[in-house]
Amino acid sequence: MHLRAHAAPAKTIRYPRTVFCVPLMLHHLTAGGVRKTRGISLDIGEGGLGALLEGSLTVGEMVAIDLPLDQHVLNAVAVVRYSTPANTGFEFVGLTAEERMQIASVVGIG
Repeated sequence: MHLRAHAAPAKTIRYPRTVFCVPLMLHHLTAGGVRKTRGISLDIGEGGLGALLEGSLTVGEMVAIDLPLDQHVLNAVAVVRYSTPANTGFEFVGLTAEERMQIASVVGIG
């Protein structure tokens, strides 16, 4: 008898990430209006972040993220790329070059 392991789909990350743990707030649309969800970031890169959230989101859902960076809060739009009970992955959408540089300098990458 042969047992076969089933691997989870690989997550494609386009930018290097580093551990970065700060509280964050998500804003997303639901049938009842805009919902706020609290979470904590797990890792971050210029292209996105991973987070642990109070609830679950749907892959493809668009959210606004309020993310504390150094002395200010980055307000970014992101799309949910993966969602598991353990964590959720986001890809930033429409960040400026300056915002990408802010992320890189705060977390020491790039």
